[in-house]
Amino acid sequence: MIRKDLEFRGIRIDHLGLYFEELGAKQITGRFPYVYEAENWSGQILSEEEISFTSSFKVNTVQVRFCANEESILDELIRNYRYKTTRIGG
Repeated sequence: MIRKDLEFRGIRIDHLGLYFEELGAKQITGRFPYVYEAENWSGQILSEEEISFTSSFKVNTVQVRFCANEESILDELIRNYRYKTTRIGG
């Protein structure tokens, strides 16, 4: 199984889990690590922490693991997941 860990900032855990479900996975666990499984891949939300940039500007940081049977499946999963996490400022 091929895997890759990424960090996401400023996105709530429930949204990150929903993105796995929207891509076809089912939630397996209800606490850390949150595990989502699909036919040829799985995802895990490993941990969440809060980091401070200044005394008043804080943001969450979430560690997410992606696993797949093949590199091409992993690449497609990460590409589609990143698309869901894209935020446009205004």
